[in-house]
Amino acid sequence: TQDQQEDMQFLERAMLMALAIMAVILVTQFNSIYQALLILTAVLFSTGGVLLGHLIMAKPFGVIMSSVGVITLAGIVVNNNIVFIDTYNVLRGRGEKPFDAILRTCAIRLRPVLLTTVTTIVGLLPMVFGINIDLVGRDVSIGAPSSQWWTQLASSVAGGLAFATLLTLLLTPSLLMIQANAIRRWKDRRAVDAGQAASSTP
Repeated sequence: TQDQQEDMQFLERAMLMALAIMAVILVTQFNSIYQALLILTAVLFSTGGVLLGHLIMAKPFGVIMSSVGVITLAGIVVNNNIVFIDTYNVLRGRGEKPFDAILRTCAIRLRPVLLTTVTTIVGLLPMVFGINIDLVGRDVSIGAPSSQWWTQLASSVAGGLAFATLLTLLLTPSLLMIQANAIRRWKDRRAVDAGQAASSTP
């Protein structure tokens, strides 16, 4: 319907605006366009986990609640990657080699990232399964109409966060190593060119 299309367009603009603001902040803080794009790429890839979460729970992708879940998920995914990359940059600043810094970063940040993921997903499970607890009437129901509204949002965040955690622990270190190798090759090439230029001068 026309209302759904207008809601979708609004949420798309909100998502793009959020990503743009994140990009500006990340570039200014990390002073690296590559690392900022790396973090934003993890946010985009996490939408695959959102779709998987809906498939597993057999829930339709709601225009409003699922999209709000994607926007909510972006903040958590960015936080995990910021913590990971910041630790890597600190270790690199201390003079450690890229490969050693990545291994130490994975060892140091494995527990905080997993704890963030597990506690968030476990906290969302009642909403994912549509469990409604009435404290006054002392009644627990599953699939109540009041809980179904939030199931799509919770499924988006839980599924996307589980998938994004794998990206943080596997894809992010790989991309950081690619960056380090590219910088090393560029420096080696410049050193070779400078040596050739010095030897060719009379």
